[in-house]
Amino acid sequence: QLQASGGGLVQTGGSLRLSCAASGFTFDDYEIGWFRQAPGKGREALYCRGKSDGSTYYASSVMDRFTASEDNAKNTVYLQMNNLRPEDTAIYYCGAVPVWLGGPCRADYYKYWGQGTQVTVSS
Repeated sequence: QLQASGGGLVQTGGSLRLSCAASGFTFDDYEIGWFRQAPGKGREALYCRGKSDGSTYYASSVMDRFTASEDNAKNTVYLQMNNLRPEDTAIYYCGAVPVWLGGPCRADYYKYWGQGTQVTVSS
């Protein structure tokens, strides 16, 4: 189970920190990524980390503004979002895929999803 939280309403230039708490599975056996979906658009991959090779991916739209981190002791992945813009408004989801599957940082490749948390950035 994945539980995303931390969304809210913020003004342009503001910050939020999202959390994705994982439970019911062995955290080290899964890769956790962050995605978002704006109204009328597909689910966009924002961050993924390959646990087998340590590679990380950030979408160009959020690079230098968003930073992900993991707390293995708490089975939680965070997404620190700074300098938020109105175009960042979306529902933010965390997803999980087994490490053994590998694969690209794409929403259609991830198998399990949290319920999403709404982020709204006002201009």
